[in-house]
Amino acid sequence: MSLLGELAGKVRGLRERRGLTAREAAGRAGISLRFYRSLESGKANISIERLASVAEALGISLSDLFRRDAARAVALLGLRGAGKSTIGPKLARALGCSFVELDELIEEAANLSLAEIFNIHGEPYYRKLESECLRRILSRREPCVVALPGGVVRNEQAFGEARQGCVTVWLKARPEDHMRRVYLQGDRRPMANRANAMEELKNILRDREPLYQQAELTIDTSAQSVAGSVRRIQSELGRRGWG
Repeated sequence: MSLLGELAGKVRGLRERRGLTAREAAGRAGISLRFYRSLESGKANISIERLASVAEALGISLSDLFRRDAARAVALLGLRGAGKSTIGPKLARALGCSFVELDELIEEAANLSLAEIFNIHGEPYYRKLESECLRRILSRREPCVVALPGGVVRNEQAFGEARQGCVTVWLKARPEDHMRRVYLQGDRRPMANRANAMEELKNILRDREPLYQQAELTIDTSAQSVAGSVRRIQSELGRRGWG
């Protein structure tokens, strides 16, 4: 990929991550919308002074904007049943990289099952391991797809590191699909002796949705097949400069 193309992908990704429209970013940088769009398309012959203004508008230094170390980890977000464990390995194969379940690394680090971690040490210890294990993955600076626990968005430190070091993807699904998929996996605990299980699930989704929406990409896994979801993510990653 050319330097202009890589720069365009990084600028576009930063803008979208910050929830800005192209018009808003152009206004903050003090340049025309037409010129800004040319920059994001990789066609603008931009001066250093103008580029510095764009970098400032996107909340990044000019030197960091030129660093050729764009995120090479893809972090999948969503509740159980969103499709992380199904889409993740297929996406990793398509990208030619490894797939990691963060919860598995947490269990290895603690030498305990997740249930034992919560029962013995409590949630604060689990969240501590969650942050440490994610930091360990990102420190390798190797391409990978990592499935994050559903509640990671409630861990400010870990979620912040995921957004900083990964392309974050929210796998969104209807509550009914979440429940059905978990059931098909052989886990009936969410429904066992709980008449209001569906309502509880809907409440959790409503509570976390504003946080999940902070992801760079949203893929509706209820609206398309696994293969379609993988293709869509691949396409969006390509636009963000993934080699």
